[in-house]
Amino acid sequence: MAEERSKLTMFFFSHQIILCFFLFSQTSVASSNTSSVGVNWGTMASHQLPPENVVKMLQDNGFTKLKLFEADQNILDALIGSDIEVMIGIPNRFLKEMAQDTAVANSWVEENVTAYSYNGGVNIKYIAVGNEPFLQTYNGTYVEFTLPALINIQRALEEADLKTVKVTVPFNADIYFSPEANPVPSAGDFRPELRDATIE
Repeated sequence: MAEERSKLTMFFFSHQIILCFFLFSQTSVASSNTSSVGVNWGTMASHQLPPENVVKMLQDNGFTKLKLFEADQNILDALIGSDIEVMIGIPNRFLKEMAQDTAVANSWVEENVTAYSYNGGVNIKYIAVGNEPFLQTYNGTYVEFTLPALINIQRALEEADLKTVKVTVPFNADIYFSPEANPVPSAGDFRPELRDATIE
């Protein structure tokens, strides 16, 4: 009985997610005044939809831009020929190794970018180095590795003749600092402990 109730709950929950995704996509497309609509696609889920189905839903609902929080071969394979503009994220857990070893960065680019960068392949536009690596809750864990990892990825892209693929670091809003004495946007800056690293 409990097992059947659990299955029923999971069935209802998974269909709610699909419905919410569908309603969100319809609303986004209908209310957008621009020609491009994007969506984030994470893989940390217990019941993932088949990537081919998700790509079709994206296309059917007018999504033209996509951020993957992590390179996933099945998802990248499903995106081949779709012409959806893709940003591929590099998880924070890889930053230290990529910062310290250029071979790791080269291998990642070869496997996840070069392998899909051909006519009719995946339309990869950006690489996101880390996922908000300067977030306060990380207590500076990734600060010293982020820029070196970015540099190594940039060099790997250049060596692979993929100069049109841009590299960036996603920031959370908490990187912004507004002094208590003058808490207005014009007095804002990056958090003092991150200012140099961010500008660099």
